[in-house]
Amino acid sequence: MYVFLNNGFVEQEHATLHISDLAIQRGYGVFDFFRLRKGVLLYVEDHLQRLMRSANIMHLQSPYSINQMHQILRELVTKNDVANAGIRIILTGGYSPDAYEPTTPNFLIVQSPLQIDDNTEPKKVNIMTHEFVRDLPEAKTINYSMGIWLLNKIKEQNAHDVLYHQNGVVSEFPRSNFFIVTQKNEIITPAANALKGITRQRVLELRNEGFDVKEGKITLQDIAQAKEAFLTSSTKRIQAVVQIDGKKIGDGQTGEITRALLAHLIMKEKQYGTAITA
Repeated sequence: MYVFLNNGFVEQEHATLHISDLAIQRGYGVFDFFRLRKGVLLYVEDHLQRLMRSANIMHLQSPYSINQMHQILRELVTKNDVANAGIRIILTGGYSPDAYEPTTPNFLIVQSPLQIDDNTEPKKVNIMTHEFVRDLPEAKTINYSMGIWLLNKIKEQNAHDVLYHQNGVVSEFPRSNFFIVTQKNEIITPAANALKGITRQRVLELRNEGFDVKEGKITLQDIAQAKEAFLTSSTKRIQAVVQIDGKKIGDGQTGEITRALLAHLIMKEKQYGTAITA
């Protein structure tokens, strides 16, 4: 497999960064991740736009424009010739002379084979909660310290993931967005302190197709009274959240609206774009 590093394509086993990079010294950098499905880069423009927004928030200057990144991606996908994959673009803090101040970023694109789940039935997951808000939540940074630190606790609680909240107001998962379905069939996702996920945006756009979807404030009490709940991400698509901190959400089963939203999302993916591989 090839990766793109700074200004050229390199075999993955030969791609290296110096230890002075702020990604290593301080965990400073941004990234974005998206899927290649049957040769199609799903929602790539949205992901590249978000990468640029994250870089701007973190005061990092990308060495390539979005148009240039499109060209690099086309060449990388063609060279690797893997139809289903995950693609990660990373912009680091650069080789800092004092291990603190950002300099010229290092730019990486890594492609890894990824099994695409085409199951039309949402996976059911149990979650726990933890009081925490990410630094600069509008940016997709490489700092996942809290989520990784909580992995042992998540396993101890027989949970699949952890939902962050502050004073009872929920925000996001470490790698996913959160939605509830109210008793009135309103579909709500947290408006504050959450990364604007691309799959989250696809769900919000379904307000034009008969679903009552919106951003708003969600509390732990709201979840206890919810009819359904689900999470969204680029790799997980939509998964049904059926239990939180050991208590059922709704009837503890996948809801009809969650199931319908996944069906719409899969349909849109199949209609999206054209293959860029031969």
